[in-house]
Amino acid sequence: MIQKLTETERNAGLQELKDWQPSAGRDAIRRAFKFRNFSEAWGFMNRVALLAETQDHHPEWSNVYNRVEILLTTHDCDGLSERDLKLARAIDRLLA
Repeated sequence: MIQKLTETERNAGLQELKDWQPSAGRDAIRRAFKFRNFSEAWGFMNRVALLAETQDHHPEWSNVYNRVEILLTTHDCDGLSERDLKLARAIDRLLA
């Protein structure tokens, strides 16, 4: 069973993931991305989709032209889990 992160684990994860922020009103983290154009944003979303499939953990997200917003939470535990932090780290590595 997937475990929800403790407050200490959540805080440590957010210190490591500096560009990710807690989501207001949800036990989740979010990050906004901005690209040069729609094609770059869409390409990024495709790469994230492939990561999500390999991890069997899928983001909530939106895309408007060159902007992508990703929200990560684990529905199986109704909150933030290590799965979210792992996917956030992998997403960050795509941009490194």
